[in-house]
Amino acid sequence: MSLVRYRQQSPLFKMFFDDVFTKDSFFNQMEAKHQVPAANIKEEEDRFIIDLAAPGLQKDDFSINLENDLMTISAEKKVENEEKQPRFTRKEFQYHQFSRSFTLPESVNLEGISASYEQGVLSIVLPKNKEATIEPVRQIKVG
Repeated sequence: MSLVRYRQQSPLFKMFFDDVFTKDSFFNQMEAKHQVPAANIKEEEDRFIIDLAAPGLQKDDFSINLENDLMTISAEKKVENEEKQPRFTRKEFQYHQFSRSFTLPESVNLEGISASYEQGVLSIVLPKNKEATIEPVRQIKVG
């Protein structure tokens, strides 16, 4: 077995490749941000609750559409930053969007769906129909 001596690259070489190929590179900034937020779905006795982590948005950025039993949640935000200095101007555009769909069970009361947005979390409450609510567990005595 032969040993190969590790040769460390020069700092300038490393800096060039780090700048070009990191997530903050020019090419990555040109792409639209297409990330789907994480969702938590919780079932309670009389409702389902869907929480989506979507920080940095305003409630007006969201659109929730219901088509039959398919609920689609989408958001779109455009950000424009401008920096001016005496001989230099830089203007950057950012575009963030996502769309996520959920197939709702038949037990959901489609007329009673509500949504709220607080502290970066979009919460959607899906009430159940009366006949679909979970009955508490009963104990039956054996006689």
